[in-house]
Amino acid sequence: MPRRHISVTGVPEAPLWAAFTALRAALGVPRNFPAEVLAEAEQAAKAPALPSYDATDIPFFTIDPPGSTDLDQAIHLSPRDGGHRVRYAIADVAAFVVPGKELDAETHRRATTLYFPDGKVPLHPGVLGDGAASLLPDQDRPAVLWTVDLDADGRQRALDVRRALVRSRARFDYEGVQKQIDTGTAEVPVALLKEIGESRERLEAERGGISLQVPEQQIVQSDHRYAPAYRAPLPVEAWNAQLSLLTGMAAAQVMLAHGTGVLRTLPAAPGGAVARLRRTAHALRIDWPHHVSYAALIRSLDPHRPQHAAFLQECTTLLRGAGYTVFRGGALPALTTHAAVAAPYAHCTAPLRRLADRYTAEICLAAAAGQATPDWVLAALDELPRWMAGGSRRAAAVERECVDIVEAALLTDRVGDVFDGCVVDVDEHRPTVGTVQLESPAVIGRIEGEHLPLGDRLRVRLVQADPGAAKVLFAPA
Repeated sequence: MPRRHISVTGVPEAPLWAAFTALRAALGVPRNFPAEVLAEAEQAAKAPALPSYDATDIPFFTIDPPGSTDLDQAIHLSPRDGGHRVRYAIADVAAFVVPGKELDAETHRRATTLYFPDGKVPLHPGVLGDGAASLLPDQDRPAVLWTVDLDADGRQRALDVRRALVRSRARFDYEGVQKQIDTGTAEVPVALLKEIGESRERLEAERGGISLQVPEQQIVQSDHRYAPAYRAPLPVEAWNAQLSLLTGMAAAQVMLAHGTGVLRTLPAAPGGAVARLRRTAHALRIDWPHHVSYAALIRSLDPHRPQHAAFLQECTTLLRGAGYTVFRGGALPALTTHAAVAAPYAHCTAPLRRLADRYTAEICLAAAAGQATPDWVLAALDELPRWMAGGSRRAAAVERECVDIVEAALLTDRVGDVFDGCVVDVDEHRPTVGTVQLESPAVIGRIEGEHLPLGDRLRVRLVQADPGAAKVLFAPA
């Protein structure tokens, strides 16, 4: 599911970069792996456990942002019996990580890759995450291979999952694939991405699901000032995301039938969160009539428009209630669905970046083979939500603090200026403290004052903004 994407262009000596470095230290983010973990990873990279099934004849390809080296997924698409066959290969991390050893313990401590605007803090050492376990082109790699047959409408009609040896033939980026599809020069396995993606989008709308196409917030430094911009996602990014959702929904289906598993669940958003989002829309002058549903509004927005882009970024707040739900022995949990997906769903497509996905793969492989779930998976299953919750909290803190730093940088030379805004939230325990959404630039900050008119437009004065020392603070003008 989406997160806020922020990228920064500037020299390393700039205050913004120094603030990110200080943030890592303040949050206790690990920068290096222990020597014993690196040694184990080096050894694992030389001798992974290879599967017997050989699928290297299938011409898989990957689609990722330019420069990516931690390639979790490779795909191949083909027509089949009036519908389509989706082959989705996922890096088999378990071929490298031995349960109970130091590398395994380190991944449990980290739980997830952390993303900063100036780089990432990975879940696995680079020799694995960016090397031997990554589905890099022209390399034989162990993978978990999902084969999903779809009918003409994009509905699943057959499913298979197994370990396989795969070989990617090409590494594409989103802009290149979009250009190939738009100009009609894409080969069939790539060209089908649009047809299959759009069919899955129609089914998503039919079941009431919502895929947030969150724009990337770009901060550009010029003449010692920072300026905001947004990069709207390309259609191909949404089509590719639909294949990941398809696989995650298939994994949930397999585990529910098996009676043991780990789901990614999300209850319906509480009314207060939706009300806050409505106030944000009001602040950004986005028309949201009360008879229009949240899903319908999202589908009407244009991420190329800055105000809409800013609103889509704030929509990620409705996903903060998501968690991991485990079950075993056929006793299904009360909540099995993810509200944004509008169906049962599991994380399984990013094992190089998320710990839970390795467990999901093992349960699904055992279920498909008619075998018992491995003991090491069962032994850790009950603790998995706690590990992932800790990783998610760190990731959320990183995201929140990075946004604060970036927004302070945007406004650092405008202290004393007055802006148009709207109070979107007020602390119920401290009514003089709240959150204000500016109309332009479209940033959010803390506001303190005696009378904070919730949901009303007002003029606010910036009283502090320092990316290195203080967060943004406003007061009623």
